[in-house]
Amino acid sequence: MQQAGSVADLGTLLPVWSALPFVGMLLSIAVLPMLAPRVWHHRYPAITAAWGLLFALPFAARFGDVALHELLQVALVDYVPFLVLIATLFTIGGGIHIRGSVRGTPATNAAIMGIGSALASLVGTTGAAMVTIRPLLRANRFRRHRAHTVVFFTFLVANVGGGLTPLGDPPLFLGFLHGVPFFWTLRLWKHVLVCAAVVLVVYVLCDLWQWRREDGVARQRHAAEEEPLRIEGAINLLLLLAVVAAVGGSGLWHGKALRVLGVYETTGNALRDLVLLAILVLSWKLTPDSVRAANAFSWAPIKEVGILFAGVFVTMIPAVVMLRAGEQGALACVVRTVDSPAHFFWASGLLSSFLDNAPTYLTFLSTAVGRLFPGAPESQGIARLILEHPEFLVAISTGSVFMGANTYIGNAPNFMVKTIAEEAGVPMPSFFGYILRYSVPVLVPTFAAMTWIFY
Repeated sequence: MQQAGSVADLGTLLPVWSALPFVGMLLSIAVLPMLAPRVWHHRYPAITAAWGLLFALPFAARFGDVALHELLQVALVDYVPFLVLIATLFTIGGGIHIRGSVRGTPATNAAIMGIGSALASLVGTTGAAMVTIRPLLRANRFRRHRAHTVVFFTFLVANVGGGLTPLGDPPLFLGFLHGVPFFWTLRLWKHVLVCAAVVLVVYVLCDLWQWRREDGVARQRHAAEEEPLRIEGAINLLLLLAVVAAVGGSGLWHGKALRVLGVYETTGNALRDLVLLAILVLSWKLTPDSVRAANAFSWAPIKEVGILFAGVFVTMIPAVVMLRAGEQGALACVVRTVDSPAHFFWASGLLSSFLDNAPTYLTFLSTAVGRLFPGAPESQGIARLILEHPEFLVAISTGSVFMGANTYIGNAPNFMVKTIAEEAGVPMPSFFGYILRYSVPVLVPTFAAMTWIFY
């Protein structure tokens, strides 16, 4: 097999059109579920495979062993650990059920959102949303005006709350896999606190107004049917602590270097993934079937995530390596245009609003490294970025995580919450209604204020 170039200079050799399958993959995820939902539901594995092969086959034919090494590197270092963590957190979250009901007052709703937001950085935005959305819906089942509560829940629990740890949101875990220390994201606490506090205050004011519009009969009926809250599947809380220990430990202890199919990995990372898989199995075995049935647990979301992200990780290779090459690569125009933390905050955020925030994060992380340290190896470039220009990584992290809330398709839990709410009889706003009635008047001013405060 002929080898052309090396891993180090792929970014200067690949043409800009090699990123088109990546664009096609992301647009398929964003657009087809709305325009052709039946086709997408039945054909998304084939569509994903088509985009992946459209890039991978010519890439392998042209660059030979170098291309195969890059594909294996992405598969073993990025994709497999990412999927293992997501699947483990999803399994744990699906094994925790909050039974009972309280009265859906503004104070109660705000408390549930606050708890869910805090939980999001521990079990991930998907896990936290799945654990707390049903108690929130039960608490508000007699209220006529509920859609705004679900939308603000999506803002906070499914997005902003996941900004404190790599466990919280996929973009931050990918950053961890690429060399960002596990506890580095804790420095985002001011950004998370300000954003969450502003959004929560706006929600309480909005819900107080809606609460006064509710008729007294519904309030009395609801109060009469309150049930004490209790947690089922509590063993999963202990397993959650084990996940935190496993992931955090892999960042502190790397162990020896391993060479798997020509790709370098560490025993620490390999042990982490094995422990996470063991925790997944324990959660599945130790959680009563009745708890998962109450949560309507299904493996379908993880199957979809696994298939879609296989395509995303493969097709994003050219965009990442071209951006990492800085002004020497074919995407030099992007590197030159995005040149300040504020630019990175809005650029990563706006793309995360309409595409997927995990590859968006990696794309702009590569852009920052390529701009500030062109030609530097990724590990060295990220280490220098954290040491010399941490404000760029802060902007990329917060933009990718927070602005995933701008649309239903910005982050995976958003659409899941919408679906569950509609099944419970909540008339949710349309795609554009969500943006125009909530995102634009609430989130955009909040992000503008954060730009002024932090960037």
